[in-house]
Amino acid sequence: MVWPAVCTMPRATSPFLLFLVVGWAGGTATDGPYLSMGDGTAVEFDFPENSRGVFVVACHYQGPDAWLTATSLEPTVLVVENVSAAWGGGFVVTFQSGLAGLAPLQLQLLEQSRLIEERVDFRIRVSARDPEPSLRSGLGHFSENPVLYALLPLIFLNKCAFGCKVEVEALRGLVRQPHPVVLGILGQFVVMPLYGYLMSVAFSLPKPLALGLVIACSSPGGGGGYLYSLLLGGDVTVAISMTLLSTVAATALMPLSSAFYGRLLGAHETLHVPFLKILITLLFIAVPISTGMLVKWKLPRLSRLLLLLIRPFSFTLIVGGLFMAYHMGAFILANVQLSTVLAGVTVPVFGLLLGYVLAWCLGLPGPQRRTVSIEIGVQNSLLALAVLQLSFQRAQADFASQAPFIVALSSTSEMLLLVLGHLVYKKLCSAGS
Repeated sequence: MVWPAVCTMPRATSPFLLFLVVGWAGGTATDGPYLSMGDGTAVEFDFPENSRGVFVVACHYQGPDAWLTATSLEPTVLVVENVSAAWGGGFVVTFQSGLAGLAPLQLQLLEQSRLIEERVDFRIRVSARDPEPSLRSGLGHFSENPVLYALLPLIFLNKCAFGCKVEVEALRGLVRQPHPVVLGILGQFVVMPLYGYLMSVAFSLPKPLALGLVIACSSPGGGGGYLYSLLLGGDVTVAISMTLLSTVAATALMPLSSAFYGRLLGAHETLHVPFLKILITLLFIAVPISTGMLVKWKLPRLSRLLLLLIRPFSFTLIVGGLFMAYHMGAFILANVQLSTVLAGVTVPVFGLLLGYVLAWCLGLPGPQRRTVSIEIGVQNSLLALAVLQLSFQRAQADFASQAPFIVALSSTSEMLLLVLGHLVYKKLCSAGS
């Protein structure tokens, strides 16, 4: 018997599409293969995202108690809801498609719990729908929010102020003893990605989320690192140097780490490292800081004024960045799961502890311990988001971006608490003396 393809109109709120793969059921018993889909010439079938449908698996095995189990090996792309017997000896599998991607199927033909045949070569490719015109023409996505560009002048001015804090003698000392930089690169690109991978396994995160978490942990130090070093009594010169050098190292180490763990996680999509964005990040750090160093040398009065503004500007940027990040990523985090939140919240805490312990083991002075701790614990999550947005279709990229957003929000929130606690502690100490 031949099963024809049948379609029904999708509903407005939740699209439904009934899809029967052409196949043969019945016939005489053979030595196998017993299971087939379609006309036998293809193993991959297309289907739209966020839709419900069915496919038919033809069965040539004539055992009276034979039954089929069907499992999607990529549940974020496709979920099997039900398997029922079809007239003529085949089976009807009901499924729900999710994000765009490729979902391998595991089909098992059983007879009284005895495995007769297993097929894992069939796949369903879920294709992305065209975005709605209103979304294409609007500013609904976080990367298109004009608030991001409105803050750029304030950030630039604040970085100039940090340039006025750089000590040339400290830079020379860092060349002679580069231990903080080496520790930072080791922690950021070796230990942190491994931790992200272990957390994704421990919390059983879906592959897109696991990959997003690993990429977030593979990112270099963020621009806020030297800001927190200033507010927490770290070494600002070392912090700036570590941020610049780790961003340079990211051009080679970030793609290596992402590709290695992507293969471990079974992510077959090609990862695109945003080299242009990394270059822009370098320029956006180096140019204003160099300007600040020049101001300190040529215009000492202006330098003193900028140094007075650096702390209130820094605190404003922390609070504003936290608010902006949540506002811009709210739609991405609308359906975030508790496991993703728990995994992301631990990343900055682990990085801070790791950096401090490594620096303590090498006997670095207190300010440099704090700086190494902060540089490893605070990652540039914007680069991780850029990797995901360039590598996947928008729906799947936004889903995978949940992990970097959680890491970014957790990092900013936790560092803000540390800064407030540090200020309270200093005030109590000064009052006690």
